[in-house]
Amino acid sequence: MADIDLQELTDRYVAVWNEPDADLRRNTIRELWAEGATHVLQPPQDIRQAAEGLGFISATLEARGYAALEFRVARAYQEFVAPGTFSFSSRRNADRLHDIVKFNWEMVSQNGEVAGVGLEILVLDPDGRIRTDYQFIEG
Repeated sequence: MADIDLQELTDRYVAVWNEPDADLRRNTIRELWAEGATHVLQPPQDIRQAAEGLGFISATLEARGYAALEFRVARAYQEFVAPGTFSFSSRRNADRLHDIVKFNWEMVSQNGEVAGVGLEILVLDPDGRIRTDYQFIEG
């Protein structure tokens, strides 16, 4: 496993969600994630309950590969950051066990209030790039 700086990894990860430049986002995604990587999102509880009510046993959402990752990150940027409503920041609590990295992030309003919190679990490949990215919206 590559020797990685956890704080640099998580700072770059969070920064890509705030990045206004599409080319920089695309390049950063290709640097952080391995080819064929997957981002798996567990939606908030209300969406999971709605899916359950419709008979779905799972409400996870998945983006696989660079094109899907770019779309996912761009879409989140357009919805939350571009209007000037929110930005994302790391809670700077990254921890690592072998090839697994975990950390929390916050979605912060422009007046500094925390509007959402997430837990990120990253499974890294031998080069230290993200192979699987599990995102849990916690509040």
